Amino acid sequence: MQDNYLAKWLNDELTEAELVKFKKSEAFKTYQKIKESTSQLESPEFDMDKAWAAIDQHKTTTEETKVHVLSPFKTFLRIAAVIAVLLAGSFFYLSTLNESYTTAYAEHKAITLPDTSEVILNAESELAFSEKKWNEHRNVDLKGEAYFKVAKGKRFTVATSQGLVTVLGTQFNVETREDYFEVTCFEGLVSVTINNKETKLPAGNSLMTINGNSTMSKAPLNGAPSWLSKESSFESVPLHYVMDELQRQYDIEVSTKEIDTAQLFTGTFSNHNIDLALKSISVPLQIKFNLEGNKVLFYAEKAPK
Repeated sequence: MQDNYLAKWLNDELTEAELVKFKKSEAFKTYQKIKESTSQLESPEFDMDKAWAAIDQHKTTTEETKVHVLSPFKTFLRIAAVIAVLLAGSFFYLSTLNESYTTAYAEHKAITLPDTSEVILNAESELAFSEKKWNEHRNVDLKGEAYFKVAKGKRFTVATSQGLVTVLGTQFNVETREDYFEVTCFEGLVSVTINNKETKLPAGNSLMTINGNSTMSKAPLNGAPSWLSKESSFESVPLHYVMDELQRQYDIEVSTKEIDTAQLFTGTFSNHNIDLALKSISVPLQIKFNLEGNKVLFYAEKAPK
């Protein structure tokens, strides 16, 4: 990453290609959190006219004496106010700083939590928690997908933008993407709360919500998500979610032409053999594909390439 990416990002001067590259860097998450934290702060109200009026009331003058306002001092006051805001922002950020782990495209990551619970992050995902408060609350925030093997103990909570998952000690998988939320329980019992509605999910069951519509399905008892075995499996899932997962697992750019990406797909593709993965998607749907470098195009059989 070039040294000037940060400055250009803050000024909204990055090109689209530079922005994509910058977002994949490990440093981007930290810069983004600092920016988000400080953006919530408001600078203290400071009335320059009132400040100078107060100074005028305390100064000693004579008829012959004239007091000239020194512009350098005005500048100092402005700088002091800015510094105060920045210091407050830094304190706010550091006081809420969590342990955070992220994965890029085509990357998995194993994490051991303070209570020895185990988490494996799927591609393009993020997990955050407060290590200082862990003994009080076993809470984690999740973006993306992760498999959890929770040690028995106090209530364990996984917070996502689309729902809340609560357990005491069990094995389960959580995936949260745009308009897509799925929780699968492999062992024990999981409580899933969506829009203030709680659903008890026993082992061997899966709850999937797409665009606010929820469905239940079966899952293997004492099993594990397929992606841990380097496969991605789907059951009646809109095709565009399948394409998104293909893109995440192989770090490639996926596009389609004259294909209904809302059609439902049931099947599995390999996460370690790109040619086999493309055939696993295209053959059942009777569509074609063209792979060039890190770009793949799916198209209808009669559609022009």
